[in-house]
Amino acid sequence: MDIEMIRGIPIEEFLSRLGQEPVRRHGDECWYLSPCREERTPSFHVNTRKGVWHDFGTGHGGDIFTLAGELSGCDGFMAQARFIAGVYGGTIPEYAGQKKGNKGIRAEKRKEASRFEEVVRSPLYCNVLLGYLKGRGIPAEIARAECEEVRFRLYGKRYFAVGFRNMSGGYELRSRFMKWCLPPKDISVIRNGSLTCNLFEGFIDFLSWKVLGISRGEDYLVLNSVALLERSFPYLDHYGKIRCYMDNDDAGKRTLAVLRKRYGDRIDDCSDLYAGCKDLNEYLESNFPPEQ
Repeated sequence: MDIEMIRGIPIEEFLSRLGQEPVRRHGDECWYLSPCREERTPSFHVNTRKGVWHDFGTGHGGDIFTLAGELSGCDGFMAQARFIAGVYGGTIPEYAGQKKGNKGIRAEKRKEASRFEEVVRSPLYCNVLLGYLKGRGIPAEIARAECEEVRFRLYGKRYFAVGFRNMSGGYELRSRFMKWCLPPKDISVIRNGSLTCNLFEGFIDFLSWKVLGISRGEDYLVLNSVALLERSFPYLDHYGKIRCYMDNDDAGKRTLAVLRKRYGDRIDDCSDLYAGCKDLNEYLESNFPPEQ
C-alpha cells in the first residue's frame, strides 16, 4: 500500500474498519459519535464528497492522515500513514512520500515521541475519574484492580485519564471528555491458565463483564479496536473455547464472522446476553444503574 492508495481511502470506510459507524447520514454528510473521546450525542462530522472530517467537540479536523494522527497519537505524516496501512493489514515503504535525509527522519521520530509529554502513571485514586467510571456502572474496586491513572501534557495542556495498559506498554485513555490512546496501540491479554478466552472490543466492556460477575478466572483478551483483530490470532489459536462479547453493530457482526470462519464451533457468541443494547456496558447501565 502506497501513499496515493491511502489518500484515496474514504474516511467513512476507514472509520468502519475501526468499528465506527455513522449514527445518522444525509447525502454527503455523516455524523458519528466521536472515535476520539466519549460522548452521547454525535458531534463528529464527515463530508464524504470532500473527504474531510471535523470534530465539533474539540474543534479538530482535516483529512484521513490527520484523523489517523488524532487516533494514534502520532504527529508525523509517515507514522500516520503506517497507522492507516496497519488498519488495512499493509505496510508503507520507508521511502514513500516526501524524501527526507536521516536527520529529518530522526527529527520526525522525536516529534512523534514528544506529543505526549511528562507522562505519569499511578494507582487510580482520582475522584473525578472514579466518578466517571461509576457513572458507567463500574465501581472503584474493580476499576482500581484493572486500570491506572495516567497524567500527561499534550500540546502544552495537562490532562488526566483512566488508563488501560496494552501488551506493548501503551494505554487506552478514557475520561468523560476524551477517548485517546497513549501509543503504541495494541491488544491487551491476561492469562490465568485457562483453556477458555473471553474476547472484548474495548476495556469498558471488560470491566462491565467483571461487574456482572461473569468472570470465573478465565483468560481474557481486549482488542482495543476491531482493526487489531489479526494481532489476536496467535493468542486465540490456542484456546478450545472463545467467548465473544462483540458490539451489536455492523462492525461487531463483521468481526464475529471473521472469527467464526477461522475458529468454527470454538466460537461462543455471547451477545444474546445484551440483546437490544449496543454493547455490554450499555446493558450494565440500563439494567443495573449505579447508586447515587
